[in-house]
Amino acid sequence: MKFIYLFIFTCIIVFNSEAQNSLSGTVTNKSNNEPLMANIYFPKLGIGTVADFNGTYTIPNISEGTYSVVFSMLGYATISKRISILEDAILPLDIQMVETAVEMEQVIVSTPFHKLQSDNVMKVERVSVNNLQANGAVTLSDGLSDIGGVSLVSTGLGIGKPVIRGLSSNRVLTYSQGVRLENQQFGEEHGLGINAAGIESVEVIKGPASLLYGSDALGGVLYINPEKFAESNKGSADLNSAYYSNTLGTALNVGAKISGKKFKFLIRSAAMTHSDYETGSGERVTNTRFNEMDLKAGLRFQGKNIKSTLRYNYNRANIGIPEEIAEQTNSKELVSPFQKINNHILSWENRLFLKKSSFDVKLGYLFNDRREFEESLITPALQLKLSTFNYDVKYNLPDYGKFETIVGLQGMFQKNKNFGEELLIPDATTADIGVMATTHYHLETVDLQAGLRFDHRSIASDAYGNPSDTDFIDAIDRSFNSFNAALGAKADLSEAIIGRLNIASGFRAPNLAELASNGIHEGTNRYEIGNAALSNEQNYQLDLSVEYRDEHFEISANGFYNGIQDYIFITPTDLIIDDAPVYRYVQENASLYGGEFGLHIHPHPLDWLHIESSFETVVGTLDSGDNLPLIPANTIKNTFRVEFNEGRFLKESFAFIKLENTLDQNNAGAFETRTAGYNLLSLGGGSSLSLRELKLDLGVSVTNLMNESYIAHLSRLKPDGIQNIGRNITVTMRLHI
Repeated sequence: MKFIYLFIFTCIIVFNSEAQNSLSGTVTNKSNNEPLMANIYFPKLGIGTVADFNGTYTIPNISEGTYSVVFSMLGYATISKRISILEDAILPLDIQMVETAVEMEQVIVSTPFHKLQSDNVMKVERVSVNNLQANGAVTLSDGLSDIGGVSLVSTGLGIGKPVIRGLSSNRVLTYSQGVRLENQQFGEEHGLGINAAGIESVEVIKGPASLLYGSDALGGVLYINPEKFAESNKGSADLNSAYYSNTLGTALNVGAKISGKKFKFLIRSAAMTHSDYETGSGERVTNTRFNEMDLKAGLRFQGKNIKSTLRYNYNRANIGIPEEIAEQTNSKELVSPFQKINNHILSWENRLFLKKSSFDVKLGYLFNDRREFEESLITPALQLKLSTFNYDVKYNLPDYGKFETIVGLQGMFQKNKNFGEELLIPDATTADIGVMATTHYHLETVDLQAGLRFDHRSIASDAYGNPSDTDFIDAIDRSFNSFNAALGAKADLSEAIIGRLNIASGFRAPNLAELASNGIHEGTNRYEIGNAALSNEQNYQLDLSVEYRDEHFEISANGFYNGIQDYIFITPTDLIIDDAPVYRYVQENASLYGGEFGLHIHPHPLDWLHIESSFETVVGTLDSGDNLPLIPANTIKNTFRVEFNEGRFLKESFAFIKLENTLDQNNAGAFETRTAGYNLLSLGGGSSLSLRELKLDLGVSVTNLMNESYIAHLSRLKPDGIQNIGRNITVTMRLHI
């Protein structure tokens, strides 16, 4: 209660304070001094403006402190400047921008100091959801595999789980609306649970991020950025639709946003429905049909010294669980077995600006209701209700010389309850608390970053059943502790070369399924037995990257080594219970290593031409010499893309052709089979048409153009010999009002 009183008291102070500070200046082209209508944005404050026709701009009412301000414009290199705003100061800042064919840089939100990627000590991949959809992604999960180092464990189209450098499930933490997503992600058939509508971009931290996010960030983080609010005193609306030929699927979403001087509001509703998908051999995979409804809303108050954002997301998904190729139908009606999932995410994010420092306070409440239906279409065989409360409080200390420092407190309280006829994991409560500190030191050509963190997690579960029964689950009362650290450096080795070196540790406490499961897991068709004696997974990763960039091309190389102590995995036994094979959870040390290589050619003055190539590889082994399961195959991607931003009638036109070569995966796990390689050819294009006050975006893409028959190594339908999706034509339309 003391903290709540302090928070309210601080709000009263900042609501009634006045900030007379401002930043103004001009933005021009360095080569000819022509004025530019650039975007000027303070990431930390969440405020900005656009320069006028004369290139002049003014941003008033800036709180006293030191900030990064970003100048960006399509076709020009993004510039980030660090400035100090003093009390009652009118600061002039004139900027000259340089033309470039490189795509406009964006501010990275998932790392603590909100810097451009070129300024960031950690290598973070960022991709816009619009680009994923333009490339033919059916769902958000489906599109994530386009990101270097990211793959997908899939069960048809409706269920997909991201894999970062060979690690997935509870080893990859997902953040949405600024809070950690909790939806029983331990299950291989439990998908991401986020609809792409109302999502602006996805950032991927590859490697341990426990320093920033605690347990479950051992393998990496997916940070999902929601769509932005409209600029002050502006409003807009849009209607989006898509058709998918393979699944006879449709998707529709509509959104609106309006902003005043201080209050901003947005809302978006979406729906999609799909039939069973068709393989390259012409067979429809029975019960891969799914449908989804989604609602997102947001409200923001932007005061002189406070920014407060309230967001809500409701997602309802009905997803078939495929088991075989049987009845061939285009029906969208659910048949057993299937899942019905309701997700609620409520988040409240606040930033309080004090003199030369600030507080960040994030609170989140999540509720996940997961039901699995087998023989009955009315009564669920399995029903789990998971409620989670998250909190994240950070204090951004006043800058000390060239040091930026953040200290924080994070935690979670979670309760799991069973309501179905069957039980896989018991009723339980989980509580987390973590304290952390991180600092960033900036020199002219070198940036250093370091941090320390301590976490404590407690798990207490109820006993279930009779001790004499086979499916008895004993009560558990366990605690897990971990210290973690991170150290990184970024150096400008020359005007065109950037080098990064990071070493970090991470941890993951065993989840409830690994500790206490004892029953048939219908989604996996096996009997799973937990191990109450499991200990923390603890890892460290060394990551080295080098990037070269000039006006003609970019080259990047990123290598990593990841050592994991007490890696938890499930392994089969010789037992059979209730006609299902018995699997048990065990631990053994493991190692993963590999990397990504990228090449992007954009020859000047042919700025419309882009040739992109990438290669990614990862190897995972246990100390016993066996290969780790669910390791993606080596992949080569080549893309030829053209972009024309200005035309007589059509604007922002583009076209692409992409060839993805997935090589043989011969390093299969002990209980996997090898997987043959395959080649997927895709192409597409789109353009925008302006009609007075309206803007119409049209796009078409074709994935698996040659209708190749193939099975991905990470497909959970692989043991049954079921192929992945065949040719799919996607047609999209977006109307801006």
